[in-house]
Amino acid sequence: MMEQLLKQLSELHGPCGYEHEVTYFIRDYVKNKVDEFYVDSLGNVVARKKGSRSGPVILLTAHMDEVGFIVRKIEDNGLLRFEKLGGHDDRILLAQQVKVLGDKQVLNGVIGTMSAHYMKFDDPKKVRTHKQLYIDIGATSKQEALEMGVDVGTPVTWATEFKTMGKKENAFFVGKAFDNRAGCAVLLSVLNELDGKDFCGEVIFLFTVQEEVGLRGAKTAIKQLEDVDVAIAIDTTAVSDTPEETMDRSLALGAGTGIKVMDFSLIVHKKVKDTLKNIAKVNQIPYQLEVFPGIGTDGGGIAYETKGIPTGVLSIPSRNAHSPVEVISRSDLMATRDLALAFILSLEETSTFEF
Repeated sequence: MMEQLLKQLSELHGPCGYEHEVTYFIRDYVKNKVDEFYVDSLGNVVARKKGSRSGPVILLTAHMDEVGFIVRKIEDNGLLRFEKLGGHDDRILLAQQVKVLGDKQVLNGVIGTMSAHYMKFDDPKKVRTHKQLYIDIGATSKQEALEMGVDVGTPVTWATEFKTMGKKENAFFVGKAFDNRAGCAVLLSVLNELDGKDFCGEVIFLFTVQEEVGLRGAKTAIKQLEDVDVAIAIDTTAVSDTPEETMDRSLALGAGTGIKVMDFSLIVHKKVKDTLKNIAKVNQIPYQLEVFPGIGTDGGGIAYETKGIPTGVLSIPSRNAHSPVEVISRSDLMATRDLALAFILSLEETSTFEF
């Protein structure tokens, strides 16, 4: 079920500001499973499910957008110049397949590169920035590209299909947009698991837009949710278990969900962090502690809004983040879901998270 959800979500196209496919999918998925739902003017999806007893209001949040690109110019010969939506590494862009989300249809494209035969005439150490690159969609002129439904402002995503690798019992998943459709899959799975369960309070499921360009969806949505008592953001995090010399092996794929301690957007609320650790130990859910200043999450946008919200983060370990071939582990995905669910079920009518 989780694997199928992740596949469906990751293969949708939803770069920053153009999350429509994902928003509509999630809206339709949750509408008959919750007590209340709505889509706000930015595209955030908010769904509320009430427990059988009174208690705290718990927010679970994950962002729907993926890093992508946007067309900034069409050359006279039909090639597309582009800008980034979210953070990319220019070193991996060459010769990648993309989907161009034209007005009339989704178009196949490739980010062009020089033939290897030209390398002897070039500087092989040179990394061309994205502003020097181009997307080829098979158009032979600017007019032809326009007729194909492409214009300045057309969004672009990776063209990767979801795949599984490794042993079935300990499978790794490969695909685009796991950051953060994996988090969205966790939230939807938690919602399914809550069906028929006895829990206190109310759970708000928040699926946000435009996280990759400054946590914009979360910062907007949380202003509408002034009754939240505690929040858990679900996102991916970059592991450090590969051989590159900068890797310190502090986070590993397959070693469990990441319980965030700190990143550049948030110092996690101590009581929330300690509660997550204790629940993981009691329920024998594998976890690893995460201190990683290289990233931020919607948790940072939520914690200091309204009256100040005690906020934690659960991280799904990931290799090759912000690339067309992100890799996550099934076991880490399930551990993240299991800990988020156990956290909700552990809360009592009087549970609080004061400083």
